[in-house]
Amino acid sequence: MSELFAGLQQLLGASHVQSCEQAAPYLTDKQGHYVGAVLAAVHPANTQEVAAVVRLCVQHNAPIVVQGGNTGLMGAATPDASGTAVLLLLDRMNRVREVDTDNDTLTVEAGCILQSVQDVARNAGRLFPLSLGAEGSCTLGGNLGTNAGGTAVLRYGNTRELTLGLEVVTAQGEIWNGLRGLRKDNTGYDLRDLFIGSEGTLGIITAATLKLFPLPKAQATALLAFESLGQAVEFLSHARAGFGASLTAFELLTADCLALLREHFPQGPQPFIKATQPWFALLELSDNHSDSHARDAFETVLGEAFDAELLADALIADSLAQSEALWQLRENMSEAQKRAGRNMKHDISVPISRVAEFVEHTDALLQAHFPGVRHYTFGHLGDGNLHYNVAHPIGSTVEAHMAHYEALSLLVHDSAHAHGGSISAEHGIGQRKLAMLPRYKSAVELDLMQRIKQALDPRGLLNPGKVLLSQNVKGNA
Repeated sequence: MSELFAGLQQLLGASHVQSCEQAAPYLTDKQGHYVGAVLAAVHPANTQEVAAVVRLCVQHNAPIVVQGGNTGLMGAATPDASGTAVLLLLDRMNRVREVDTDNDTLTVEAGCILQSVQDVARNAGRLFPLSLGAEGSCTLGGNLGTNAGGTAVLRYGNTRELTLGLEVVTAQGEIWNGLRGLRKDNTGYDLRDLFIGSEGTLGIITAATLKLFPLPKAQATALLAFESLGQAVEFLSHARAGFGASLTAFELLTADCLALLREHFPQGPQPFIKATQPWFALLELSDNHSDSHARDAFETVLGEAFDAELLADALIADSLAQSEALWQLRENMSEAQKRAGRNMKHDISVPISRVAEFVEHTDALLQAHFPGVRHYTFGHLGDGNLHYNVAHPIGSTVEAHMAHYEALSLLVHDSAHAHGGSISAEHGIGQRKLAMLPRYKSAVELDLMQRIKQALDPRGLLNPGKVLLSQNVKGNA
């Protein structure tokens, strides 16, 4: 037993410190791309214990990797294979510290499951709008670490926009209490925004003060059909003008996506089976007035869109059950792809005005280089974030297709960059896109990021090998 392992046991109690073998369930990322090893996995009970763990690791020059629900897609929460790191798990830190309905804020610890945070808000008569496919298992700390997006970004913004304050343990084991429920605080640099989206490389987020919103009094949902992606983009502009802030979600699906869903979820909803349109979008309106008000707004805006030839067809949900059935289409996309076999996933964003141009150009580019590949493009058209996923050609194999991963993904990411976009919209960089970043970030941007990292974590002990290539870690145990 190493001196550090013994020290962690003394600090937290032996039952809250696991060996590498005991920690095996935490050492493989969700997609199975990365398998790591650790000196120990620890489960602190509070922020003070987190700070004490960090100070002990600093004494032993041991790297620290933080993990939430292990639902990330970029390998950011998986340690390397050296076995020198301490894996920090915040599952015991799942307390609600304060609900303030007058200030419309909720302060919770980073180990809270996202769905639990939603439930706490709802029980207080409020809405916490962050919603993801993994909300039943992902944790708030992970959402903050990756600046998670989800289906309601169009109206409410990413996790960054939903967060007012943070509590953070620094790389030196100090505690910064920035849990201020203030919407205005112009007192210098915004430290909060440094830590959100940093994927555990600058500090360890232990709690957050979140924004709450009124619960919608009514919601309206429709599945829309379009003759082209350009028509869908034009309709979105029309919907923004007609619905205003009530427009909550605008989720894109291709006809191939609907066909895939019918194949792998035959018991699920089967809309537009005979439709010939190539593009569809799931639209949701959240109304603070009444069902009739929401319905009237829906009929007016959609009617105007039909008259202006911005819309080919529409299926409007008549009940909550029908609305939930339509949302199953979007929620089942990840599982449908999994059942169909592994494909190449690209979480990219481009300006909404260039989405159609990007898709047309990139589809043609891939067909020219990799004939027959199938495009499963879907995602958050309302904020320009597409999940541009590419499956193997019919008659080929998944293995043969994945052998071209680097070359094909390079074409996709280069195209996104050329269209003014980003190679990571909401999944982060982690270790999966680590080597790609210098191709798309300017030397000035990378230098500034390195200087921030050096200033906040000069020994490079926090989540080494993630986000930035050079972190000068000397970890030992």
